[in-house]
Amino acid sequence: MNMRAVVLEGPNKFHAVSDYPKPEITDGEMLLKMERAAICGTDIRILEGKKTKDVRYPSVIGHEMCGTIVEIADGVEGFAIGDKVAIANVIPCGCCPMCRMGRENVCMNRQAIGYEFDGGFAEYVRIPQVAIRSGNVVKLPEHVTFAEGAVIEPLSCCLRGQRNAGVKFNDNVLIVGAGPIGLMHVMLAKAAGARRVIVSELNEYRRGKALECGADIVVDSTKEDLEQIVMRETKGIGMDVIIMAIGVPSLVTPTIKLARKGGAVSLFAGFTKGVMADLDPNIIHYNELIVTGSSAYKRQDYLDASEMVINGYLDLKPIITHTYKIEDFQAAYEMNKSGAGLKIEIEP
Repeated sequence: MNMRAVVLEGPNKFHAVSDYPKPEITDGEMLLKMERAAICGTDIRILEGKKTKDVRYPSVIGHEMCGTIVEIADGVEGFAIGDKVAIANVIPCGCCPMCRMGRENVCMNRQAIGYEFDGGFAEYVRIPQVAIRSGNVVKLPEHVTFAEGAVIEPLSCCLRGQRNAGVKFNDNVLIVGAGPIGLMHVMLAKAAGARRVIVSELNEYRRGKALECGADIVVDSTKEDLEQIVMRETKGIGMDVIIMAIGVPSLVTPTIKLARKGGAVSLFAGFTKGVMADLDPNIIHYNELIVTGSSAYKRQDYLDASEMVINGYLDLKPIITHTYKIEDFQAAYEMNKSGAGLKIEIEP
């Protein structure tokens, strides 16, 4: 039996088909009817061939997903057909040196749905036994929409990034970039008790969205002096935490200059492999800066993010702006690249 899916055959070579084999499950597995799958910036980099690590050809990608269980094989307990579930796609091995150190998000043997296993840009998704046993399938109550459930995954990544950077009560936080990820960082920073959140973003529509999501000040750095605004708002001290939510190498040094002494800078966004950034080490050295990255999320991050959504602590609906059918994936791809929308989702 076949299904509709978006098949990635190589860099810049993908198309929607109606005859991709529908997954068959074996003991310990379940089959998910995909209800919503969101397009991630990483997906765009994969589609463009800028990210190739662990990517298979041909395959179905898409790792931000939410759906309904339609088949359950022997050996699966705690779930029922008809359950609404969101999927934490990153599956740690649990026994490598990184996992033993408590850093399962950078597991040396990690697998992921959308990479080693076919992902969410399809009508049906096979959830492997290793994901179910690891607790990567999270049940959602009726009031959480499929659209929201699909974006718990990127919210989990943002939560991991903020925990790495140490965002806390009364901090001044600068977020560079107000795409979907930047906006989630705004929400999380305010939820953590940040005193002031400044967002730097060139797109007027996204600056408006940043204010809607809780930003205190938005800045168009092509028309305003971001450094001057930061110093004015912090009485010349600089930002406690800075999160780069766009992977632009040329912005790294100008951005870290805006951190206070002892402050933290998160290079959160993915950067294109092989593209280098000029960096003035003296800024880090003399100001005792903490510069950190962030990779994926721990399962606890995913559970915490899902609880925030389930309990209504964060409202992700303003970030989800467009929905396309599988057969219209090319249009969804173009909309995502245009920057005219925010989170773009695919539905069967």
